[in-house]
Amino acid sequence: MFTGIIESIGSIRALTPKGGDVRVHVETGKLDLSDVKLGDSIAVNGVCLTAVELPGNGFAADVSRETLDCTAMNDLKSGSPVNLEKALTPTTRLGGHLVSGHVDGVGEVVARTENARAVEFRIRAPKELAKYIAHKGSITVDGTSLTVNAVDGAEFMLTIIPHTLSETIMASYQPGRRVNLEVDLLARYLERLLLGDKAAESDSSQRPAGSNITESFLAANGYLKS
Repeated sequence: MFTGIIESIGSIRALTPKGGDVRVHVETGKLDLSDVKLGDSIAVNGVCLTAVELPGNGFAADVSRETLDCTAMNDLKSGSPVNLEKALTPTTRLGGHLVSGHVDGVGEVVARTENARAVEFRIRAPKELAKYIAHKGSITVDGTSLTVNAVDGAEFMLTIIPHTLSETIMASYQPGRRVNLEVDLLARYLERLLLGDKAAESDSSQRPAGSNITESFLAANGYLKS
């Protein structure tokens, strides 16, 4: 588990094909690896990876074909900057929100607007994730815990302050950029809970009309406050 508070901007040193998938070598910059051992988890742009090598100036991890297909990891190349966060510990401050490091889908930056010293981004999520994104709710973008400032269908707005721009890779975002998205875990669990007894049925039988739990549905049932 992670908090979505980025600890360092690292960079991809190499992507090496290995037995049908890829081994990624990451230089970790200012990230303190003194307490990291083989088998520990490190989030790279929001993707939870397992350290299999610790050469001293970074780490290496194996990236499965499933992960490559379901995230924006395929867009990375040697030299690409990446957001890094070590897994949380029992004494870690939860400054963001609980993040699993399991990407739910790939979104796209569709607009960037300067607003005083901040930058506003409009991001389009996959349609199947739209129901989990709520105004003033939390979302993880490339591993960064952020607050949703507005929602319009499958698109949502973020306002990024200067500190976040300087401590993450978001300063480089331009329209067309693909980003890893992880929705709030609570929204996932809430959807499952609201299925009630139907949760024990197979997917085909429990979703004849789709599990269309929307922000308006949650508000009408007292789960959101205006």
